[in-house]
Amino acid sequence: MADLPKHARVVVVGQGGIVGASVVHHLIEEGWDDIVGLEKSAIPTDIGSTSHASDFCYMTSHDKLNVEITNYSREFYAKRGNYIKTGGLEVARKDDDERMLELIRKVGSGKAFGTNAYMISAAEAKEKFPLLEEDQIQGAMWDPDAGLVTPRSQKVAGDLVDEAVASGKLKAFAYTPATKLIVEDGVIKAVETHKGTITADYVVLCVGIWGNLVSQTAGVKLPLMPLEHPLLFFGPWDHLEGTGKDIVYPLMRDQGNSAYVRDTGDPTTPEGGLLEWGYYEPFDPRLVDPTDIAEPGEARLSPSMRDMTLDQVMEAFERAIELTPVLGELGWEERRSFNGLLSITPDSSSIIGESTEVKNLWLCEAVWVKEGPGAGKLLAEWMTHGRTKQDIHSVDSARHYPIQKGDDYVRSRCYESAQKIYTPAVHPREPFATSRGMRVSPFYEREVALGGYFMEVAGWERAHGYAANEATLLEKYRDQVPVREAEWDNRHFWEVSNAEQLAMSDSVGMINLSHFAIFDVEGSDAEALMEYLSVAKVGADTAIGKGVYTHFLDHEGGIRSDLTVIRLTEDCFRVVCGGDTGHRDYIWMRDMSDRKGFPNVTFHDRSEDLATLGLWGPDARTTLAKLMDDPDSISNEAFPFATTKEITVCGVKVWAFRISYVGEQGWELYFPFSDGLAIWDALFDLGVTPVGIETYANSRRLEKSLRLQNADLETEYNLYEAGLARPKVKAADFHGKEAYVQQRELEQQAAYLCTLELGDTTDSNGVVRYPVGNWPILDVESKEVIIDSHGRRSYTTSMAFGPSLGVNIAMGYLPADKAVEGDTVLIEYFGDQYEAKIMKVGYGALLDPTNERPKS
Repeated sequence: MADLPKHARVVVVGQGGIVGASVVHHLIEEGWDDIVGLEKSAIPTDIGSTSHASDFCYMTSHDKLNVEITNYSREFYAKRGNYIKTGGLEVARKDDDERMLELIRKVGSGKAFGTNAYMISAAEAKEKFPLLEEDQIQGAMWDPDAGLVTPRSQKVAGDLVDEAVASGKLKAFAYTPATKLIVEDGVIKAVETHKGTITADYVVLCVGIWGNLVSQTAGVKLPLMPLEHPLLFFGPWDHLEGTGKDIVYPLMRDQGNSAYVRDTGDPTTPEGGLLEWGYYEPFDPRLVDPTDIAEPGEARLSPSMRDMTLDQVMEAFERAIELTPVLGELGWEERRSFNGLLSITPDSSSIIGESTEVKNLWLCEAVWVKEGPGAGKLLAEWMTHGRTKQDIHSVDSARHYPIQKGDDYVRSRCYESAQKIYTPAVHPREPFATSRGMRVSPFYEREVALGGYFMEVAGWERAHGYAANEATLLEKYRDQVPVREAEWDNRHFWEVSNAEQLAMSDSVGMINLSHFAIFDVEGSDAEALMEYLSVAKVGADTAIGKGVYTHFLDHEGGIRSDLTVIRLTEDCFRVVCGGDTGHRDYIWMRDMSDRKGFPNVTFHDRSEDLATLGLWGPDARTTLAKLMDDPDSISNEAFPFATTKEITVCGVKVWAFRISYVGEQGWELYFPFSDGLAIWDALFDLGVTPVGIETYANSRRLEKSLRLQNADLETEYNLYEAGLARPKVKAADFHGKEAYVQQRELEQQAAYLCTLELGDTTDSNGVVRYPVGNWPILDVESKEVIIDSHGRRSYTTSMAFGPSLGVNIAMGYLPADKAVEGDTVLIEYFGDQYEAKIMKVGYGALLDPTNERPKS
């Protein structure tokens, strides 16, 4: 083996697993060389998760990016001759109607995001998988593209490394663990090993279950934990002798029992003659501290393969025998069975991207075999081009706030995520139950007293409605607030929210917005930075106190952020972001200030200093005036729309911003946390209705056709397609301007974001539905998913019932030739298809209350 070089352009730590090998392969495809790979064990790994992975791949997921990179990975394996497409079943037992609905939902997500899954009968499932007891199930989902990586993902990883070494662009070093990452001035500089230290321009961590042990030597905390996953083998089983195959039957998931079964093929093949039964413990999953992982040579099998007992899984195993009796007829291969370790994160997504703490330190962690090549391609594209073809917000390492990296938070959320790997069916609105109450507004005690129905975002508790309003408001607005008979439509939804919206529109309501991420950007370079980042003009002759809704683009013109920028002084700008997107926005601003040479900028996080209360409705002005000594200062003339000023309310200095995300006239009121209760109480005493965040985030937003970042707005689409382009292109340069101008010059965009009204949503069982989530948009004639010229599929990016209009509303992108106001499309929801009329192409409010009332 050659000596460790003194320097490399890139050092990949964790070279021997499928993720590390895929990263190197795709970096080389992107033109990189001078790469060094380090591995703690042999290459390919004989101790990492890749070494014992079950290696099967299903395409199905409710996450678009996951579907896309899994599809790519399948094609990657197949092109190399490393994939057997067996197909895969997911079954629903006869007593599990919820699972049956979940399978139908998976088919819908598959249509939306690009899988070929469909439902089949119990008899068809038995025909495909003869080991199944047909009378135990009511139906199944069939994924025809599911299959097995063969002979092993471990072998694929080894082959990829060998090819990279043969190309002369990689030097790989087995049995060379990274003992320390060396950082200087916040930049990765070198990797220390027992064989020497190697300096590097970039370092990529693909170390899986050991992630935190390596990253924390650089002061970087990864929000992930190792998790035990029982894998049991039964045999010998010679039923498939003579087939010569590594796998014969389709894969079979029994997710209602949190388990799966697959055969290992002909007994003459390397791992054949067995049945593998895998189980994910849904009640008490076993998290493992990475410091408790054994070293090589200390474990019976390997450090990532821990001992287990049959007692550990007995209850689930007995249920498995009901479905596949052959398991009970075969002997348990105790010496082969184990608890395999894999990585789990607080939100069940991967961690990909540049570390937010250390520049040039890149992460590709918590990635499954089915996603490995796709994740490697994603990271290589990102490192090379500064962006990826797909929007990456769901895996971006910058999505985690520092508060979401604390030990207690990571452990509790990982525990909860582990319970949901297979079961139960997770609702798109389902809140986490653990690590709650971490961030609360100054009004929290009042909201609790009002019976707030709390959900959470970025650690903030947000009430979606208030039980105290039910007695009066539901009675008053009962004819406009429908009863949702379908439990799924009603889950994590409180009908009082709709009544609160109607009360606000009739008079005045207040909405707690203290989850906003607020950053004051200050310094002699602040104007130059904010002007460069923003599509809209926020500097130059923009008046002090003026607020501007704007966007940050990537360099290809994709929509990266939507936010509001307010000029506070000549050299200070306040940036207000959504709570969910705020940390990514901050990291983008911080990194761009460094990358583009704006050194004289300071960022002040005001998120937990300034509480925010939205006061809106036709009576907002007259109500607020009652609490002021100078009510004329908030007249329509004295306080124009989209401007800010400091006012005094109940003796408290309030920074008021006249803006509305709900269509009603009014303000966002900002003030110190310490003054929050006084203002809430004063407004409440005047009869102002507390209104839950549901109105702001969903129902009234859709009535106004307002877009939401990471839902309706992604980097895969541009501002012209989203209907948010500025009337003019500003003279000043800004990031993505060249692409933005080219998009503007197109005669027609490939697609447009449309606002749709659903017609009759009575389902095949006679129940009126109120759809939620992402569902496919179909052509009326062909009943096929609509796809634009760039290959982007049409699906509902947002959906909610609008009580002011009395209709279900959706948004979604449609190709230019399909985006015609007045035309009809179909929206599929749990297997039924509903007509939806295209009401607006591009931005256009379905309801704008302020245009229907005299201005006060």
